[in-house]
Amino acid sequence: MSPIRTEIKEHTATVTIDFPPVNAMSRAQYGEMTEIFDSLWDSEARVAVLTGAGERAFCAGADVKDRAAGGKDDHGRAARECYNSIYECPVPVIGAINGPALGAGMAIAASCDYLIASERASFGLPEIDVGLMGGAKHLSRFFPQGYVRRMHYTADRANAQEAYRLGPVTAVVPPDQLMEEAMRDAALVASKMPAGIRLAKEGLNVIEFLDLKNGYRYEQTRTSILTKTEDATEAKKAFLEKRPPVFKGR
Repeated sequence: MSPIRTEIKEHTATVTIDFPPVNAMSRAQYGEMTEIFDSLWDSEARVAVLTGAGERAFCAGADVKDRAAGGKDDHGRAARECYNSIYECPVPVIGAINGPALGAGMAIAASCDYLIASERASFGLPEIDVGLMGGAKHLSRFFPQGYVRRMHYTADRANAQEAYRLGPVTAVVPPDQLMEEAMRDAALVASKMPAGIRLAKEGLNVIEFLDLKNGYRYEQTRTSILTKTEDATEAKKAFLEKRPPVFKGR
């Protein structure tokens, strides 16, 4: 059975890392994850939920044995493409973090749009303790610079409540409620205008690295594109007629 399971139901793609005991990632699994998220470009999915199986970890990072067995550049390239495929996914990716997200697992989590965490979740960069580097740039998308540096130097972890306080986690729930909470959010996103969600995801990825003036100018170009779609017309009609919209994806 594949260590990464995918199911698309009601316009939501659920991607589960299932590689006991701690969902550590090898080059092969990075490649499979990349293919899965790339495949969502041509799917009916409007949102994705990424989670880990089991109770011990969301993803404990790179498989150290696999990394030691092969070329470092090859492993690093596979990891980069995996993170990019999640970040560049055409639909929002909600990370449902069921346990520790460490090292490469932290980078996978930080490539999502936002996170919902189990009370068992934690976040950290343990690389300094195993003779490695990396992941700090991804971590800096979610945590303040000083916090990132301390985590990188010490290998200390942030628990779910600390991550919630600092911003990357939007909700912390008991473990048995994690997927219910994530799927509730996913259903809300999936109910929105499909073209609008895809344009919003594209736009947010671009403006993240732009200044205010150019970022807003770019958003206006997305608005111009969206207003020409049938779904945008339907959204306005439904709003004025006080009824739920019926979107056709065009």
